Amino acid sequence: MRVIVQRSKESSVAVDNKVIGSIKSGLVVLVGFTEGDNEVIIDKMVKKIVNMRIFDDEAGVMNKSILDVGGSILSISQFTLYANTKKGNRPSYIKALNGSEAIKLYQLFNQKLRQFVIVETGEFGAEMLVKITNDGPVTIAMEEYE
Repeated sequence: MRVIVQRSKESSVAVDNKVIGSIKSGLVVLVGFTEGDNEVIIDKMVKKIVNMRIFDDEAGVMNKSILDVGGSILSISQFTLYANTKKGNRPSYIKALNGSEAIKLYQLFNQKLRQFVIVETGEFGAEMLVKITNDGPVTIAMEEYE
């Protein structure tokens, strides 16, 4: 499981020119799945994301989590996080989990995040326009596996 976490001032996702998800202050989470990903891995990743101290405290030090600041999450499924660019100029996505399996994990991931914060999502498998106002900028790449 690969995740890109971006601290955001305001972000949205649109499909067919219609906004289907938006947040004010919080995190944009781009998530991709691969073979072997499961509920245990999702639980670890959710715990890391909601407890990661990347929001400023009163002294301007990144010492608060999304739970501390009451932020929201915009979750976007993104199989391209598993792009392999080692050969040639056309990325291979063979390591990305097939859609029928990945959608189940994506839905479970969002369900588990919703136990802690408000979560807006994109549309799995759709062509999306994602607008991210990255705050900081703070961008963190994470990977979890057994």
